[in-house]
Amino acid sequence: MVALAEGIRLTGAALGAVGGALVALEFFQMPSYVSYQEEWNSYDIDIAPDEVTEHTNLGRVGGLLVSLGFALLFLGELM
Repeated sequence: MVALAEGIRLTGAALGAVGGALVALEFFQMPSYVSYQEEWNSYDIDIAPDEVTEHTNLGRVGGLLVSLGFALLFLGELM
């Protein structure tokens, strides 16, 4: 039983670490409403509320993995 609980806790820690890395990568992506003009060496912001995406699937999967990792850590501690 102790080995199972330790395995669950280690799995939760691993999933949390991978999810945290994915969420961190989400912060380094350029938003969909910002574009870079090379010829003018400037950034343009075009905001149209219907076309703006704030998060990508990378961040959503990362958040899901972090929450699953915390849940497994909690379950492992209870066991």
